[in-house]
Amino acid sequence: MPGLILDGEEPVFDEPWQAQAFAMTVTLNERGLFDWPDWAELLAAQIADAPATPYWNHWMNALETMTAKLDIADSQSIDHRTQQWHEAAARTPHGEAIILD
Repeated sequence: MPGLILDGEEPVFDEPWQAQAFAMTVTLNERGLFDWPDWAELLAAQIADAPATPYWNHWMNALETMTAKLDIADSQSIDHRTQQWHEAAARTPHGEAIILD
């Protein structure tokens, strides 16, 4: 995958959310919800549309597009869940796990 940094054969992530996004994408693929060539095409289109954007932002945009395309989650439900997460994070003391209802 272009732009993905590897340590040997394992991907390297700068932030935990990048690893989580990667894992979600791989899991959706392994469950047969989409073919990897379809994913690669979608990600490549994201990168082509805004080449200066950081790689993992492209990955997240492609993941959100794919989940909407598969009718797993639309942008409204993703935005709602994101807002819930921010609210939960704001009320969670540092060092404790963030729990969503």
